[in-house]
Amino acid sequence: MAITREQEPVLLDGLLDMAALLLDAGAEISRVEDTISRLGRAYGAQRVEVFVITSIISLTMEFPGREAITETRRVRSDSSTDFYRVEKLNALSRRCCAAPLPPEELRDQVAAVAAGRKPFRSVLIGSILGSGAFTIFFGGTVWDALAAIVFGVLICLLQRYLGRTRINTVASNLLISMLIGLGVGGLTMLLPMLHMDMILIGDIMLLIPGMAMTNAVRNLLVGDTISGVVRLAESLVWAGALAGGFMAAMLLLDTLR
Repeated sequence: MAITREQEPVLLDGLLDMAALLLDAGAEISRVEDTISRLGRAYGAQRVEVFVITSIISLTMEFPGREAITETRRVRSDSSTDFYRVEKLNALSRRCCAAPLPPEELRDQVAAVAAGRKPFRSVLIGSILGSGAFTIFFGGTVWDALAAIVFGVLICLLQRYLGRTRINTVASNLLISMLIGLGVGGLTMLLPMLHMDMILIGDIMLLIPGMAMTNAVRNLLVGDTISGVVRLAESLVWAGALAGGFMAAMLLLDTLR
């Protein structure tokens, strides 16, 4: 597809929007760079240079007979995982590589994906199944699993509410883990037949940044050292916030007893 000089900035913005959205949805660095490189070549660029780390995307494109254009985008991401968006963007990129859309339409479709959200019902069902199943798996009783499901739903609602605020991931994890720890501890004090450790182990699995750690190790293994180290450090800090929240809750409960 022939791109005019006037369309180049629009195309660049659309590709950067897609790259930022992929990164924010939890896609690995190699996926982001490969997707944007393929799209740039599909639109006729003879040179596409993409540099991506966890917070910055730099894109340079050069079309035949024209000067290279470069744009850098600062990405502020909470590093959550949203496979719904990743799937939508992958499908869009494949369609564009096979039959490139006009740059204006590409940008509009990326904006439409950004405006969409994974169904909350699916997240809620996943939280219910995850918390209950992990509690049973680690040796909890059926009553423990039911209690874990109740607090799993609460975690899901808290994540949704805090996600609409400007609170960062570390503070969010610290607050949620402290509230859940206090709630589970208070419930087990009222109902001694419940096992606090089994309920907590089922609920904490909903908060552990497993995908972020996995992507960090993957980035390290494929040579994206900077991004891998940064994301791994972030994941460890988030995990530390979770542990700190639960520990603070346990200490407070011990004081009240």
